[in-house]
Amino acid sequence: MRNRKAINTNNEDITNILPEECISYILSLTSPADVCRSKLVSPVFRSAADSDTIWGKFLPSDCYDIISNASSSSSSKLLTSSMSKTQLYFHLCKNPIIIDNGAMSFGLDKATGKKCYMLGARRLSITWANTPRYWRWKRVPESRFSEVAELKEVWWLDVKGTIETKILSPNTTYVAYLVYKFSSSRYGFEKKPVDLHVELGESDAGRTFRIFLDPSANIPQFSREREDGWMEVKLGEFFNEHGDDGKATCSLREVDNYTPKKGLIIEGIDIRPKDSR
Repeated sequence: MRNRKAINTNNEDITNILPEECISYILSLTSPADVCRSKLVSPVFRSAADSDTIWGKFLPSDCYDIISNASSSSSSKLLTSSMSKTQLYFHLCKNPIIIDNGAMSFGLDKATGKKCYMLGARRLSITWANTPRYWRWKRVPESRFSEVAELKEVWWLDVKGTIETKILSPNTTYVAYLVYKFSSSRYGFEKKPVDLHVELGESDAGRTFRIFLDPSANIPQFSREREDGWMEVKLGEFFNEHGDDGKATCSLREVDNYTPKKGLIIEGIDIRPKDSR
């Protein structure tokens, strides 16, 4: 009994034996999710888990370079100068920043610290997007981007987005999602399915999914509502090993030329680590 009591006492006092800096170093070798869970162990662990030493290691090595490309120089300066690395990490998890002249957003996956990007509608290749008869560009308050694309009417729907794999986190399975909604005047998407596809590089044929985008279609739905009020549907996934595969291409197509379609509003294509939500 005395030996058991001694062991229990040693377990209770271990956080008092190890310096907080040592605990912080050990935690930095785990994952962001593990660090958050460790806060429940003891007040010492809670204090160590808030260390910039830890969260600085979870930030991507090029994080500050990416932030310097933010669309607003003032917001970039605020992020880099007034926030600790811990604050910056959690800010990027909840508040993606707009980069690439307003055409993309960048954030972090909270559980892993891996990079997340969204290609805004202006960053996509949309057939006839600049023809007012078929598409119009407009501002909506619920979008993170300054403009979204609204389909007025087409028979031939072809939307593509590409991203350089070298800017993504290595050794990571990414999933691409179309982020969209419908206007009250939608038509055609309940009648014809669309083809969704993702391919990596030039040699990967990828896999094509055929689904109905319109939730009013009387079939099982693959789309879901996001926390920001938009809908999303999975286009496909790919594994980014070393970032040397060139580009990942994501596409949405319906090109039978027999069914008119209208009312689709595209915010962009969200590319994030698998199982990040």
